[in-house]
Amino acid sequence: MRWLPFALLLMASVARAEESVEVCFNYGCAAEETVNFSEARLAWVRAMLATANSSERERALLALVVGQLYGWAAEQTPIGNDKAGNYADGGMPGQMDCIDHSTTTTRFLRMLEERGWLRFHRVLDPIRRSFLMTQHFSAAIEDLGDGISVIRTDARARIWAVDSWYTDNGKPAWIAPLDKWKWDDGPDI
Repeated sequence: MRWLPFALLLMASVARAEESVEVCFNYGCAAEETVNFSEARLAWVRAMLATANSSERERALLALVVGQLYGWAAEQTPIGNDKAGNYADGGMPGQMDCIDHSTTTTRFLRMLEERGWLRFHRVLDPIRRSFLMTQHFSAAIEDLGDGISVIRTDARARIWAVDSWYTDNGKPAWIAPLDKWKWDDGPDI
């Protein structure tokens, strides 16, 4: 009986060794599949994010990490067929629109946040921009400050879009300040 607490702790750590995340695709989250990230892959993510010493550096690393998570998810789902934007996929299974991307990227970011690996940001609900008859969605994070970067008191200045829709599967996400994202056509890729 003395070993019972140790055994429970060991079982809890084993249960946390792998992480499952729902990935949605085929436009508007018409399809969803569970992907599993092994502890070895999550250890790589943790090590990458642990090197962040500022909010700016954490955003740069998040762009890479989000791209890598999509790349690993493509090994288990058809999202490897996804190309930047909505029209380069050629109608292949696994294509993703901005709703699929904003939902899945938010899920990835929440996984990182729940594990305590984000030190300079918190995950927000997806954001939306509208212009005439079009709208676009993205995952979002809030810069919590780091004591190094100067942060304006305007709350909007602390919000960043984490937009993986602009790149092919597995490539780094575009992370931009909210005001730039709201009025910009995206990165030059």
